[in-house]
Amino acid sequence: MKNELTKSTNEERSAVRPRVDVYESEREYLVVADLPGVAKEAVEVHFEGGELRLEARRESTAAGTPILEEYRAADYRRAFAMPDGIDAEKIEAQLEKGVLTVSLPKIAAKRPRRIEIRPS
Repeated sequence: MKNELTKSTNEERSAVRPRVDVYESEREYLVVADLPGVAKEAVEVHFEGGELRLEARRESTAAGTPILEEYRAADYRRAFAMPDGIDAEKIEAQLEKGVLTVSLPKIAAKRPRRIEIRPS
């Protein structure tokens, strides 16, 4: 998908940094990205070497000559260095209503743990 994202056959594509929120809980990191107008098939999520990479493509919906075109074809790209301790095999992603949510679970050994104090 990398080479496809750089240029369309008929037009230059603009690269867009999607707006992203990143959350941390005891169990996971959660990445939420706005990808308006992007189909599920046009999204790629990669996790390698501690880096989360999001890539997506929005196609133009133009049916005629544009007079004002704020939602033209675009490529979305973001990358994040993630902390150690992510269970890469359990990463999940979903796209709903133009919002991509990526769940990056923590390895159980890296999660905070409360230790009970036993009576003596």
